[in-house]
Amino acid sequence: MGWLRHLLGERVPADFDGTLDDGEHVVGGAAVEGGGYLLVTALGLWIPGPRRVGWHLVGKAAWSDGVLTLTESEEAGTAGKAVLLADKTPIRFRLTRPGKVPILLRQRVDGSIRGRHRKDLETGGAWFVERKVPGQDGTVLQVRPDPGTDVDVIKAIAEEAAEKLAKPRG
Repeated sequence: MGWLRHLLGERVPADFDGTLDDGEHVVGGAAVEGGGYLLVTALGLWIPGPRRVGWHLVGKAAWSDGVLTLTESEEAGTAGKAVLLADKTPIRFRLTRPGKVPILLRQRVDGSIRGRHRKDLETGGAWFVERKVPGQDGTVLQVRPDPGTDVDVIKAIAEEAAEKLAKPRG
C-alpha cells in the first residue's frame, strides 16, 4: 500500500474542514496538538484555521523539540515588479507525530527559492529573494527590509533589480 500512497499522496483527514483546489493533493500531514492539521501540498502549507500559506510566503520555519515555528510573510507593497514583504508574528504548532512534515516543509520552501541576495546599507538592509509562486509561471522578486531600514531606499533598489531580472538574458 506504500507505493499507492506514494503515487496518490496522503489522505485528507476526515475532519479537515478546508477545501483543496482541484488537483491539489496532500503529500504529508500531521495533527496539531490542540486541534487542526498541518497539511503539505504542492501549493502550500495548510495550517489550522484552516488556511493555506503559499510556499512563497513562508518567511521562516524552524523545527525543534516537537514544535514547528512558522513565520508567515505578507505582501506589504510593491516596488515596480518587486513585492515588498513584512513578517507576521511567528506561530507555533506542537506536533506529537510530525511524520514527514518538517522535511517536506524544508524541501518545498527551499525549492521555491531561485536566488537570494543580502543588501546591507548604513542604516539596515534587506533580503532580495527571487521565488517561484505555486501555480504561476515564472518568478517574482520579493524584498524583506530589516526593521528600521529606509523603505524608500529599498524600494528604489528593488524596482531597479526587478527591471533587470525581467529583461531577457542573452
